[in-house]
Amino acid sequence: MIAAPAKAVGAHVLVVDDDEDILRLLTMRLRARGFRVSAVGSAEQALAQIAVDPPRLVVSDVRLPGLDGLALFEEIRRTRPTLPVILLTAHGNIPDAVDATSRGVFGYLTKPFDSQILLEKIDRALQLSAPTPHVGELPPVTAEADDAWMAGVIFRSSRMAELMAEARMIAASDASVLIRGESGSGKEVLARAIHRASPRAKGPFIAINCGAIPEQLLESELFGHAKGAFTGAATNRVGLFQAANGGTLFLDEIGDMPLALQVKLLRVLQERVVRPVGTTKAEPVDVRLLSATHRDLDAAMAQGQFREDLYYRLDVVSLTLPRLDERREDIPLLASHFVQILAGKYGKQVNGFAPEALEALATAAWPGNVRQLFNVVEQSCALTSTPLIPLTLVQRALRVPAMDALTYADAKQRFERNYLVQLLKLTDGNVADAARIAERNRTEFYRLLQKHDLTPAMFRSDSEAMAER
Repeated sequence: MIAAPAKAVGAHVLVVDDDEDILRLLTMRLRARGFRVSAVGSAEQALAQIAVDPPRLVVSDVRLPGLDGLALFEEIRRTRPTLPVILLTAHGNIPDAVDATSRGVFGYLTKPFDSQILLEKIDRALQLSAPTPHVGELPPVTAEADDAWMAGVIFRSSRMAELMAEARMIAASDASVLIRGESGSGKEVLARAIHRASPRAKGPFIAINCGAIPEQLLESELFGHAKGAFTGAATNRVGLFQAANGGTLFLDEIGDMPLALQVKLLRVLQERVVRPVGTTKAEPVDVRLLSATHRDLDAAMAQGQFREDLYYRLDVVSLTLPRLDERREDIPLLASHFVQILAGKYGKQVNGFAPEALEALATAAWPGNVRQLFNVVEQSCALTSTPLIPLTLVQRALRVPAMDALTYADAKQRFERNYLVQLLKLTDGNVADAARIAERNRTEFYRLLQKHDLTPAMFRSDSEAMAER
C-alpha cells in the first residue's frame, strides 16, 4: 500500500463516473488516503462543481451520459489548462484515450484498473499541480482586491502569494523599496506590479539598469544635461528623474552604481531636486524610487563599494524574490503560460508538455531562474513537432543527457560495441594493435568484431586500403 505524500494530504480530487458502485469505491479509497473527494455522476455536474469548488485533480470515466469524459477534458483544458485530468476507459475507448493524452490528458487507465497504479498516478499528478486554484491568488485578506496590478506575475505558490500580499501593502505608501533576488528572478516585473498598485499608477514608470551603462553616461541618463555640458552634448537632455516625475523610477542592479554617482543619488533623495550636468539650476522632482540588486550589499558596504547612508535610504522596505527552485509549484504554471505565448510566435499548435517533460522541468536545478525557464520552453517549443512537448526536447534544452532504460545485457552490448569502434578508430583498423590494447588475443578479438558486425577495413585510411590492394 502507498500513502499519499504529505503535501498532497487533504488535496481536493473530483471523481466523475455514472457507475455508483465505482464512484463509491473510488471515493472510499481516496478518502482513506487523506484526500478530500467530491463525487459526481456526469460531466455537466463536474463542470458545475469545478466552478463552485475547483479541485486540484479530476479523475473521470470516458463513457458518461450527456457529455462524455473526452468532452469534459476539452472544456477543462479550455478554461483551466493546468488542471490535470486522469481518464478511466474501457478497452474499446483506448484509441480515443491515447489521442486525448497527446492533447494534454495527464494519463489514462483501462478498466478494470489497479487501484495502486491509480494512486501512484494521482500522487504524481498532484506533485505537478497546484495547492491553490487560481493564477495570482492572494491570501483571503486581499483576495477580493482587483488583481490587474499583478499582470505578468505568474504564481500559485504560498511563498509568492505572501510576497505579493506584502508588495500590495507596501505599494500604498511612498516608501523606497529595495528588491533583492538572483538574476532572472523577475525583479523588474515585481517593481512594475508595485507601481501599478500604487497611487502613482497613472504616472510614468521608468526603468534603467545601472550596470549596463558606462559611468560617464549614467549620470547624464539619470539627471539630464545641458547643451554643451560635454563633447557630444548637442542639445539639452531631460534625465530619467525628470521623466519619471509623478511616477516611479526603478534602478535595477543598483549595487553596480559607481561610488561617485552614489553620492549624487543620495543628494537627490535627500533634497528631492536634480541638477542636470552642466547647470547649477536645481529642478524639483516628485519620484518614488524602487531599486533592485542581486549583489550582497552588506558585503559591498563592508568592502567600501557601497555607501551605507545611501543603502538606508534605498532599503526603507526590503522584498526578496525567491529562487525558482524555492517555488517549484509555480514551474508548471509558468511553463504553460510561456507555451501559450511562444506557440503563437512560432505558429505551432502546441498544447503543453508531456507529463514526464513537465516533471523534468519541475525538478530541474534552475540556476538561471525564470529567465532560464523561458529560454528552455522557447527552445522546446521551437523544435517540437508534436502537440505535447516530449521529455527528450526538455532534456536537450536543459542540457541533461537522456538516459535510456536499458537492461544490463543491452547496456553491456552497447558499451562493448562503442569500445570496439573507438579502438579501431585509434588504431586505423589494425586488429593486432587493437587486440593488444584490449589485452585480448586476435582470435577472440575477431569474434567480438563479428558479433557486432564490425570489419577492420571500415576504419582504415584510403592510403592503407590502396596499399593492401
